[in-house]
Amino acid sequence: MTDTAWPALVADIGGTNARFALVAEPGAAPTAVHSLPAADYPNLPDAVAAYLERVGVRPRAACVAVAGPTVGDRIVLSNRNWDFSVRAVAERFGFAPLLLINDCEALALALPRLGPTEVMRLGDGDSLGEPGRPLALIAPGTGLGMSGALPTAHGWIALSAEGGHADLAPVDDLEIEALRRVRGERGRVSLESVLCGSGLERLHRAIAAVQGLPADALPAADITRRAVSGGEGSLDRLCARTLTTYCALLGGAAGNLALSLGARGGVYVGGGIAPRFAAFLAASPFRARFEAKGRMADYLRPVPSWLILAENPALSGAAAHLETVHRTHHAGA
Repeated sequence: MTDTAWPALVADIGGTNARFALVAEPGAAPTAVHSLPAADYPNLPDAVAAYLERVGVRPRAACVAVAGPTVGDRIVLSNRNWDFSVRAVAERFGFAPLLLINDCEALALALPRLGPTEVMRLGDGDSLGEPGRPLALIAPGTGLGMSGALPTAHGWIALSAEGGHADLAPVDDLEIEALRRVRGERGRVSLESVLCGSGLERLHRAIAAVQGLPADALPAADITRRAVSGGEGSLDRLCARTLTTYCALLGGAAGNLALSLGARGGVYVGGGIAPRFAAFLAASPFRARFEAKGRMADYLRPVPSWLILAENPALSGAAAHLETVHRTHHAGA
């Protein structure tokens, strides 16, 4: 990569939206942010061409965050029927280089760049975490992403992980009985089978069954809306119980991740789901369950937990990855 790598294109490609932005120079914030409906374009190059035509700029390099594995030249997205060659896209647009990164890794790389107005503390305390120590990310959305950011001599690097497919551990009797029903439906209870959008719906059906209530098929958005409304109807109370249990399980998973990574710098909740019920999450058992790790409670107590409120943080993470690759290349040149 040469010193003429900027301006650069950064992108965050999801199943619903393809978000693009420009980065003028190393350390600069992404600008000219546009979100294009992914369904409107046959493949990634078509969306890139539409964005570049809109902004009228020819970037010299690019970093694209995608939902799916980024190994090899052929990239197949997990939640969008796009299938493209990295080499062919780079040649078409003159990107030197074109870097691909998993979207959860990009989000993890954005963590050190988040400002105080872009996060909300979950739990009491005034600890900001230990400087220069690992950061952890858990991100419920269409699935459940996990990652971590580790400090190195060349900047932060992100872990590529599939922690969402680890086993989910229930704690109290309600969780045990509810997850027994999820296991009967799916055969195995992973974190992602409950701690995602469709997982909230699955948990709602399971808790209704445990409590002997009608299992109305409610979409996740309706469950959260009824839960945060504070209504006194039986369905509202069931939704509130469901979301409370969801938050507790999420807190337990976040605490487990902090222990596994030694994330003394802090743990962040990302993804598109949790910000929709931010106040409910902050008042829920999330933090209590985060710390409830027996003799390791004192280890976790000073570790702060945050909800990410920033818009398009993965674009900032993609820019950070591009800068790190550039800096490492020139340090070794």
